Amino acid sequence: MDDAEWLSQHDAARQLGVAVIRIGALVACGHLAAAENRAGQAGVTITSVQAEKGWRETASTWAKFVRLLKDSISFL
Repeated sequence: MDDAEWLSQHDAARQLGVAVIRIGALVACGHLAAAENRAGQAGVTITSVQAEKGWRETASTWAKFVRLLKDSISFL
């Protein structure tokens, strides 16, 4: 992947205001797209981080609750 389209997990966590471990959970649940840069480092796409950030800013409390419930069930 072109490095211009890639974001490290630490930078993604900083942009979203979450812990780095949460980035892994967001990838596992399909909310962020996993990607590797040319050096083979794990990260996510900038596009998916921007989409997630937009969703977090506009989603209702109910939508956030439903998503949390679905994500919790998927880990069981």
